[in-house]
Amino acid sequence: MNNTAVKIQEKQRQHSSLRPEVKQRRKVKLRLTLGEKLVLFSFLLFAIYASVKMVSNQVAIYQVNKQIQQLQGDINEQKKHNNDLYVEVQQLSTYERILEKAKQLGLSLNENNVKVVQE
Repeated sequence: MNNTAVKIQEKQRQHSSLRPEVKQRRKVKLRLTLGEKLVLFSFLLFAIYASVKMVSNQVAIYQVNKQIQQLQGDINEQKKHNNDLYVEVQQLSTYERILEKAKQLGLSLNENNVKVVQE
């Protein structure tokens, strides 16, 4: 019997050595010093400030571009109005029209008083 007891003990040892030992994991607590906390806090503040600044800059750029587009539209309208007025001036300053207006006002054409001006 002694021999069988030894064999059983050896089997138990083999089985226990084959089983992987479960190691208990220790929770690693992250300890931050006061200086590290200050650096982390200042970095977070800077990141928030930078993101807000970028968004506000984009909004300002958008508003300026919108104003530029409105001004360009106003300029185009003014150019069109000026061109229309120029065409009207050209039509109203024809020789025939001036002569007709002069006759309506009672003026007569005296060829001795007419001087030719070349442009």
